[in-house]
Amino acid sequence: MSGMAAAVNIAFDAPDNLVGPTSSRERPIDLVHLAAQTKGDKAVEIEILQMFARQARGCLTAISAGRNKVEVKAAANRLRNAAMAVGALRVAGAADLIETKGANADALASVAAAVLEAEHFILKLAR
Repeated sequence: MSGMAAAVNIAFDAPDNLVGPTSSRERPIDLVHLAAQTKGDKAVEIEILQMFARQARGCLTAISAGRNKVEVKAAANRLRNAAMAVGALRVAGAADLIETKGANADALASVAAAVLEAEHFILKLAR
């Protein structure tokens, strides 16, 4: 195994904040789903995840600013779609609640926590 391959394998092991074996769908990012989308290209996965993290942060800012319900719903929809594309299922679920039920304090806290968790996971993968 080359040094690069070893580094990629280490980078894509589960972050050390996870305890015990977990399925890919239980992680902040479903890596099996992402690998299927990228045909297993780890460099592309990292690039896509970093783009998702930036987009998620922008959507979260737009949702929090919430000038009106239409803008909030549109930002939540963008976040949900982006999250589904990369397999960030908790982010997608939290964004879906905002899109369908509105941006109350609990929904905002839930989406913010899910985005932060996904960002943290992505940062650990990219190290």
